[in-house]
Amino acid sequence: MPSLRHDLLATLIPKVRKSRDLDTEPAERARVEAWHRTLDRSLPVRATPGFRKKWDVEVADIGFPSYVLTPRSGRVHRTLYYVHGGGYMAPIDAFHVRYATRLAAAIGARIVMPDYPLAPEHTWADSHDALVADAAHWAGEDGGAVLAGDSAGGGLALAMALSMRDRGLAPATSLVMHAPWVDLTTSTPETHDVDAIDPWLFIGKLQAYAGWWAGSPDDLGRPEVSPALADLAGLPRALMLHGTRDLLHPGCRLLVRRAAEAGWDLTSIEEPDLIHVYGLLPLTPESARAFRQVVEFVR
Repeated sequence: MPSLRHDLLATLIPKVRKSRDLDTEPAERARVEAWHRTLDRSLPVRATPGFRKKWDVEVADIGFPSYVLTPRSGRVHRTLYYVHGGGYMAPIDAFHVRYATRLAAAIGARIVMPDYPLAPEHTWADSHDALVADAAHWAGEDGGAVLAGDSAGGGLALAMALSMRDRGLAPATSLVMHAPWVDLTTSTPETHDVDAIDPWLFIGKLQAYAGWWAGSPDDLGRPEVSPALADLAGLPRALMLHGTRDLLHPGCRLLVRRAAEAGWDLTSIEEPDLIHVYGLLPLTPESARAFRQVVEFVR
């Protein structure tokens, strides 16, 4: 049974973020594009106490900014390559930075966090090759790289792992995905049923954002966009965490089935009645448990 704190956040977060389904796709596109013109794309660190004292930040240019965060303690044994979520249309959030710094500190890692171009102005094709090459570079460094992401970022991390495999590049040591968006075709019929119980995500927006990121209906099913539909054999060992009050969880279950068919070592933790990316929520027993599970897995 979910904790009271989880259920409180499940009520508050959609209200704070003014979550609602779209009116029309053109209106949503215009809204998002107008919002993008106002964005400050600097790294948001306000949710991370003592950030400036604990982390040095460099900005690499890989065709777009990629933040490299190094702990001032000097205790670096590997890299955490973290790909942020946000429906492919939202930038890095302060809670992405908070989570990544906590995880990196626990496993002795630097952080690489790419600020990839956003939809609808951009599609997967504008960043995929650069992300794959950059992740493979860090995977080839001493200690290797843990490839991780949440929501859209979790799906993108899986798509990157597929391309790293197919191109014969250095693989990540492991893959961690929080409620990844892995099937942008929405081919799982259960998705429409879950739409009625998810307080945060909405099917209309899911379909609009998927179309923007794909760029073309013909590209919705390709591995770079919907990695759950690809050949999953030969990927790094992976951990996936998701709840059942999440519009993306039918896609996560699809990934579990296809992983078993491919013989891919995927550990799936499904939590009843928990919301989208519950593992990144602040100060809940469920997120604390998820954090321990991730640290144990990647250690």
